[in-house]
Amino acid sequence: MFTRAERLVAWRYLRPTRQEGFISFVAAFALLGIALGVGTLIVVMAVMNGFRVELLGRVLGFNGHATVVTGPDGIADFEALAERIRRVEGVVSVTPYVEGQVLASAHGIASGAIVRGLRPEDLAPQALLRDHLVAGSLAALADTGTAAIGSRMASRMGLSVGDRITLISPQGVATALGTVPRTASYRVAAIFEVGMYEYDNGFVYLPLADAQVYFQLPGRVNAIEIMVADPEQVERFRADIERWLSPEARLVDWKQLNSHFFAALEVERNVMFLILTLIVLVAAFNIITGLTMLVRSKTRDIAILRTMGATRAAIVRIFFLAGATIGTIGTFVGFALGLTFALNIDTIRLWLEGLTGFELWSAEIRFLSRLPAKVLPGDVVQVVAMALALSFLATLYPAWRAARTDPVEALRHE
Repeated sequence: MFTRAERLVAWRYLRPTRQEGFISFVAAFALLGIALGVGTLIVVMAVMNGFRVELLGRVLGFNGHATVVTGPDGIADFEALAERIRRVEGVVSVTPYVEGQVLASAHGIASGAIVRGLRPEDLAPQALLRDHLVAGSLAALADTGTAAIGSRMASRMGLSVGDRITLISPQGVATALGTVPRTASYRVAAIFEVGMYEYDNGFVYLPLADAQVYFQLPGRVNAIEIMVADPEQVERFRADIERWLSPEARLVDWKQLNSHFFAALEVERNVMFLILTLIVLVAAFNIITGLTMLVRSKTRDIAILRTMGATRAAIVRIFFLAGATIGTIGTFVGFALGLTFALNIDTIRLWLEGLTGFELWSAEIRFLSRLPAKVLPGDVVQVVAMALALSFLATLYPAWRAARTDPVEALRHE
């Protein structure tokens, strides 16, 4: 596509000279701008993807893909209902449980918590808990009077395995003196850390029998968790599951519960992409500026090339190659920097925190205890293609202006 002579001339024009120092500075600034824009875009897209994947994995790991919920009376024949739901094609697992809000207290420290009661055989397959235990064992929850709590709750209340935690329910017991809050004490048998602040700080697991007694639901549950083969297509299973439900029960899937949250993440991701694309666009304008100045300074050279037989197409190719080289080098420098940064972003974050002494990532605000990043090849290709396209388009006008140079007029004033 480009002859050897065209490549030599284009490269000669890109080399800085004393007379064209400012033009070389503009070209270097354009290259740096494209590299920063591409690198920043790759990192931001990777972090936004990591957020979605990490949050989705933890949300679904704790709450299932769909949940059957009911009123305060609970579900009496939950075993039969669970068995019917298990026979629905595409349903992977069904887990009945009891859930309620309480005030958790230990060592003079109290905070709100969500209690979830599960049978030991249903608790064991919970990979999110099983694979993230920091102390104790889930098997110990087969004993009555035991509990599993999150690591942040344990740290905040000064609890370890073997200590006792007191749960206070707002649904009190009616007495002659009025309503008395219902309290119960449980031994901490396991401590988990799933990496999401909301769960590590505010969840307590009890054996199902204990939860039924505590929340006054003897032989009943108030929710049934359902896992399906494809959570992204959970709507397909609604009709087959809902036909088994009583009028008091309703089915809620994870998209309904978290739609606003993941929609906000998607909007933020798209907006950040558009805003950061402006960096690459500004750098592309710098390519236009640098090439236009280069064309004006090389008017005599262009005229001589034309008189020596160079065609207008050859002149276009020379200046297109000069501008495209700036864009291509900048794009791939940004690609390398962005990919390196994205793949090691949490390590870099920890290094910066150690260097500066400031906390750059607060789990209480960000929900996750680590900075996630997931590089998707499709996003990287999109960023690189966009940067190259803008760079190539930026070279067309200066190259066209160079090709229109009249050699007679240009040499007349020399």
